[in-house]
Order: sequence, then structure tokens, then C-alpha cells
Amino acid sequence: MGQGDRAKQHSFFFVTISCIFVTSLIASNIVAVKIISVMGMVLPAAIVIFPLSYIIGDVLTEVYGYGSARRVIWLGFACNLLVVLILWIGKILPAAPFWKADDAYARILGYTPRLLVASFLAYLVGEFSNSFVLAKMKIATKGRWLWTRTIGSTLIGEGLDSLVFITLAFYGAMPNDILLSTIVTQWLIKCVYEAAATPLTYAVVGFLKKREGLDVYDFGTRFSPLIFGKQ
Repeated sequence: MGQGDRAKQHSFFFVTISCIFVTSLIASNIVAVKIISVMGMVLPAAIVIFPLSYIIGDVLTEVYGYGSARRVIWLGFACNLLVVLILWIGKILPAAPFWKADDAYARILGYTPRLLVASFLAYLVGEFSNSFVLAKMKIATKGRWLWTRTIGSTLIGEGLDSLVFITLAFYGAMPNDILLSTIVTQWLIKCVYEAAATPLTYAVVGFLKKREGLDVYDFGTRFSPLIFGKQ
């Protein structure tokens, strides 16, 4: 890899997109503790921001390739883990005598181990599936019909994310029919979100490809999530 390749990988736009990805992920995990009601549907507030991480994941894979997206996915995982650790330390530190919100802090920001495991596994399964499907579809379509890749990869990635998270987090805590209904509802809403954002995705991808001079096809890429280099 030459110096030019390294410069492209770490360009201003790549770093900016990566930061937005990580921020949307962490923010969605924090606001997820609030349950909202939209048109009679009960959903976590994260439904507003979390699909953005999949849209950005599409942009990263489409422009920079699976290898670069893989590193950003692991970066998001590490940053989210760090935030959870910091919040846990804040929880166990002794409160000042005048601080009366300790219970509220623990209730809102104190994640249970079950929810943490469900969240982290769902994130990894969903994001890597999304990136893998998009990269493979780009090769199969010879770079045409971007909308088929963004929506198709979301159907798989968001579907697996919803299935893994809700099953691990709530199986046994709610009736199976409601569990299934919740999985399907979240999946459909996230996919509609992605479809509605397609014009914006087209605009961002087109801008980045032109400014970066990149349009990566993952021929010969090793798709294992556990490889941290480019290939």
C-alpha cells in the first residue's frame, strides 16, 4: 500500500463519516432506554437515530470498500464499550451527600448484562452482514443500481440485528407472539427509514466518490470480521 492509498483511507471525509457513524451508534444506545409510542406502536427512542449507522455503513462500504468499513465497525464497537465502561464507573463511584439523583442515574444509564450482550452481538451481526451483502451485491450488479444494494443489505442487516437483539434481550420476558411482532415491526420501520433516505445516500455516495476519486470493488477481499487489515 502506497502513501497515496493511506492518505485516501484517512482523508478528512473518511474520518468525518467514521465519526458520525460512531456518534450515531453511541447516541442510539443511550436514548434507547426511553420507550416511545408512535401511531400506537411501542418502540425504543433509538429507532430515530440507530438506522443512521446502517446508512453510513452503506456509504463506507460502497465508497471505501468492506475492509475500511470493517475497521470502522470495530472502532464503533470499541468506543461503545468504552462509553459503557465509563458509565459503569460513574455508577459505582460514591455519590456526594447532596446528590439525590443516584437512583435515576442507575436506572437510565445502568445497563443490565443481558441487554449489553444482546446489544453488542446484534450490532456486530447486523453491521457485518449489512456490509458483506452490499459489497457482494456491488460486484454482482457491476456497480449499477445502488438502491438495490442499500435496501437489500438493510433487509438482511437490520433483520438480523432486530432478531438477535430482541430475542436475546427479551425472550422469556414477554409472550412469544409479542416478541415476534416486535422483531417484525422494528425491522420494517428500519427498512422504510433506509428506503426513505435513499436519495440522500445517492447524493453522499456520489459526492464522496467524486471528491475522493474512489469507487472500491471488493474483488479478492477476505470477508472475515476478525481480520483487521485492509484485506
